[in-house]
Amino acid sequence: MSEMANTDPEGIDAVRMTWNVWPRTKVEASKCVIPLAATIAPIRPHPDIPTLPYAPLRCRMCSAALNAFARVDFVAKIWICPFCYQRNHFPPHYAMISETNLPCELYPQYTTVQYTLQLDPNNPSSAPQLPPVFVFVLDTCMIEEELEFVKSAMKQAIGLLPENALVGFVSFGTQAHVHELGFSDMSKVYVFRGNKEITREQVLEQLGLGAAGRRPTAGYPKGLQNGLTNSGVNRFLLPASDCEFTLNSLLDELQTDQWPVPAGHRASRCTGVALSVAAGLLGACLPGTGARIVALVGGPCTEGPGTIVSKDLSEPVRSHKDLDKDAAPYFKKAVKFYDSLAKQLVSQGHVLDLFASALDQVGVAEMKVAVERTGGLVVLAESFGHSVFKDSFKRVFKDGEQTLGLCFNGTLEINCSKDVKIQGVIGPCTSLEKKGPNVADTVIGEGNTTAWKMCGLDKSTCLTVLFDVSSTDKSNAPGVANPQLYLQFLTSYQDPEGKTMLRVTTVTRQWVDSAVSSEELIQGFDQETAAVVMARITSLKMEMEEGFDATRWLDRNLIRLCSKFGNYRKDDPSSFTLNPCFSLFPQFMFNLRRSQFVQVFNNSPDETAYFRMLLNRENITNAAVMIQPSLISYSFNSLPQPALLDVASISADRILLLDSYFSIVIFHGMTIAQWRNMGYQNQPEHQAFAQLLQAPQDDAQMIIRERFPVPRLVVCDQHGSQARFLLAKLNPSATYNNANEMAAGSDVIFTDDVSLQVFFEHLQRLAVQS
Repeated sequence: MSEMANTDPEGIDAVRMTWNVWPRTKVEASKCVIPLAATIAPIRPHPDIPTLPYAPLRCRMCSAALNAFARVDFVAKIWICPFCYQRNHFPPHYAMISETNLPCELYPQYTTVQYTLQLDPNNPSSAPQLPPVFVFVLDTCMIEEELEFVKSAMKQAIGLLPENALVGFVSFGTQAHVHELGFSDMSKVYVFRGNKEITREQVLEQLGLGAAGRRPTAGYPKGLQNGLTNSGVNRFLLPASDCEFTLNSLLDELQTDQWPVPAGHRASRCTGVALSVAAGLLGACLPGTGARIVALVGGPCTEGPGTIVSKDLSEPVRSHKDLDKDAAPYFKKAVKFYDSLAKQLVSQGHVLDLFASALDQVGVAEMKVAVERTGGLVVLAESFGHSVFKDSFKRVFKDGEQTLGLCFNGTLEINCSKDVKIQGVIGPCTSLEKKGPNVADTVIGEGNTTAWKMCGLDKSTCLTVLFDVSSTDKSNAPGVANPQLYLQFLTSYQDPEGKTMLRVTTVTRQWVDSAVSSEELIQGFDQETAAVVMARITSLKMEMEEGFDATRWLDRNLIRLCSKFGNYRKDDPSSFTLNPCFSLFPQFMFNLRRSQFVQVFNNSPDETAYFRMLLNRENITNAAVMIQPSLISYSFNSLPQPALLDVASISADRILLLDSYFSIVIFHGMTIAQWRNMGYQNQPEHQAFAQLLQAPQDDAQMIIRERFPVPRLVVCDQHGSQARFLLAKLNPSATYNNANEMAAGSDVIFTDDVSLQVFFEHLQRLAVQS
């Protein structure tokens, strides 16, 4: 792996950049090929981050928070903002400040600090402790067995929720049913027709939450002063401890959708209406507070808004080919519907989580916009009985070591030095369209803003921010006045306990004149981050730009990068060498070209959407494994060690452990498999063999425990049918074309793909061309 794998590459700030020193001008930045970008995990926990019980001081000009890089005049009690050079007076409660008596945020090691925010500084108990809210939306168009799996998962989840968490329940099939949990003597249900679009007003009217039916008291947020006074809240949303029994009995009685399905037809399923109703209910009862809609979907929407396929089984669900040829009749309309749902949820501050389990597609590709813009979680599995779903679902609600640390209602603001412009953010958030001098003209992802909404975020959420350098003229180049540039990330959010927190991370980097010397620039290159940022931009372009040829675009950029930073004699490929700071990058690009992010053949649009959503929200280390899996080899004569991601690593007397993020493969060589089948591991004299078999299992479990969604575990043998899970990821250095040159006993991959070696040869030839 990378040279930084054993230390923590993100440090206290959880920030990584493609370039750790920045070129001064726009022209020089464009010659760097790889864009200037930073990834930040805004609320990743770290033991060294102090939490302060007061609000931060803000610059009166650019509203940046006071930080360790501010210049302080202790006599005049003034601090100078490093972003806009504005002079700010310290307020009276900082009167005791001196060089020996610094507030925490000015310590040089605390570049990241957290503040606990209170609404009324004179009354510490005034900040409302808001309970988290979960509305479960359950699909009932399933076979009996699947419904039983999902019901038991839901019961378990409700048992794991904090007692004060509010819970609501909507079930749907041909129609959508809102269950009134506050009336436990008899089950009371409100039914919505599934075949036509329904406005928020109609939802409120029908549930008796319309203007006449509800009288919210003034203040913030509606219905939450002095406990829960809004009548709608305690009819439809109840604390988990009060409604656990009611809900469990409800689930016991719940049957699969009773609407008859004619032969040769799909069940009629109104996913879109059910989600609209859930969003309307939350909007009426709890606007502006942390709430999640947890959708459990077992098949495609065929009824009403959000439909992705007709009910006629002879019509297949859309494929990538259909989308390319514009032959998917429902696609654009469904995306438009989910886009408007996303806008509604973002304005309410609410999250859509999607748990889809089905053998065919359910419409993840269409729903992606609503899940991604609200910062929702997504899990795709083959069945609700599969460990991928069951273990992931449990992790969402579980407290303790492996908790996801779900937080709500976040906003991210970014301040930058004068000459730095923000192009946009790729990841689970929505632009708040907050204009300012630091907004770039070009937009990538969620742009045109210096602030973003993150309705849902957790401790592993990671965003990619793309920057531009504005200055082109040497005389006013940013480095002349100040050799440093500064970036500040301010993330406010509601934590799982309901407290409002603000985290401030301020980082600095150096400007360099790369026209004079590129040595410093080269030393500041982060190969892993650069590979992941390129993967994210490629995925975005494949979705946004029609006819975009990803492979060609990646190849062209790689050739440009190598001819700018490589050492070689013109037109002599054999003289080509790359600085170690770049030497892993071509290999990442080779694997990215072959990955599921670029090659959509063999994957459904749902799978591709799922892979890309996770690529966009995970940290660099995890995303790098999605692009280029890690391989560990276990054998009798050595300790477990990293192996080359190459077919040559397969050997009869080895066990290989492949981690490709979405799945983990334990692959037994032929000899190992034979010995295992003969049961040698059970004989006392073969203790070492038993340990060898157990080691990869233990390591796999360790990875699985740390990861969300829980990866699929595949245990297979050499030449077995499931060995394809490993072979598909390996470099095909041995194919049927050159099998005669290979050592006996090594595997051969049946493919026409080029190997890494051939790829390198082509790259060298093209990079040195004059």
